Amino acid sequence: MDFTLPDTALAVRDGLARAVAGFDHAYWSRCDEEHRFPEEAWDALADGGWLGLSVPEEFGGGGQGLLELAVACETLSASGATQGTFLYILTPGFGAMTVTRHGTEEQRRELLPGIAAGRTQFCLALTEPDAGSNALAISTRARRDGDDFLVSGQKIWISGVDRADWMIAVTRTIPAAEASPRTHGFTLLLIDVKEALAAGTLRYDPIPKLGGNIVTSSQVFFDDVRVPAHRVIGQVDEGFAVLWDILNPERILAAAGGVGGAEAALALAVEHARTREVFGRPIGANQAIQFPLARVRANTELARLMTYKAAWLFDRGLPCGNETSIAKLTAAQAAWEAADRAFQTFGGMAYAKELPVERLFRDARIGKNIPVAEELVLAHIGTQMLGLPRSY
Repeated sequence: MDFTLPDTALAVRDGLARAVAGFDHAYWSRCDEEHRFPEEAWDALADGGWLGLSVPEEFGGGGQGLLELAVACETLSASGATQGTFLYILTPGFGAMTVTRHGTEEQRRELLPGIAAGRTQFCLALTEPDAGSNALAISTRARRDGDDFLVSGQKIWISGVDRADWMIAVTRTIPAAEASPRTHGFTLLLIDVKEALAAGTLRYDPIPKLGGNIVTSSQVFFDDVRVPAHRVIGQVDEGFAVLWDILNPERILAAAGGVGGAEAALALAVEHARTREVFGRPIGANQAIQFPLARVRANTELARLMTYKAAWLFDRGLPCGNETSIAKLTAAQAAWEAADRAFQTFGGMAYAKELPVERLFRDARIGKNIPVAEELVLAHIGTQMLGLPRSY
């Protein structure tokens, strides 16, 4: 696969693999079991400059694009950190890329050096109880109060808010019922999380969940959170274009994590198939075991190529929505298929907590639902690529 990547991406892949080599499956399983953020791995990534890949060099970063960030995300996930994808989506993705591309010069000077050094963490607040996949229906409101905005409303499934220094909050400054077109009236705001928590205007409640427990997901409540107007990202009422520019990288990074997760599960399954003997021969000699694993390899390679293509197009400012949808769809399917086949290859032992297979199985399943449901990805492909009528 090396021929598909520029030297910068190859250097990221090899260097990051060395940086996280000491964090094995057992480490990530312990973090998940203890519901603990992987502090040691985060510090190793920060010390090596791997969290600042997409931060411009003038602010202490690597000055690389989304392709290099996707390769980093894939490599981390393939090492066994299948939910380590969030480490790249939340801060290097939501934080660094958004501030770099859409922040003011003041915002870039204030925030980017901390991201590059690993001192500053971000989260994104978009999803609401009554507005999941339909982002146009969000109702969290930001209303003017002098030189500030006051934010009120509720979000759900917000990852990393418990550790975040800054939140990018997606709000309505014009209610959906009054907006024309429907994409008008969105405003993205930078919220100082610790300041708002201390003021008592922001609170969060963690959501118990099946997997991905190295990063907390929470309900978030805004009660007139005060945000200075200079913390608007982009333009007031015109934030939907910025949001779309956030969501495409999110899906590409999620796809990269899916490819890495498929690699992690496949590596475990193949090693077991080589060494586990039943009826006098390795189980990998049986076509019932071998052929499904071969299909996983083929599908993983295809998902990787589409993920790289989507990132390559994004970095060049070219349309990439269709490629991003296909990458997200195929990578999530590859990760799930790989985890499922690893489970079947290990047999009953896959159910045991002493092996990482059950964690990879849990982590892979959510990829078919986030950051966008598989059905909506298919709807996008059907309407935008095939020209079929909309169903919603």
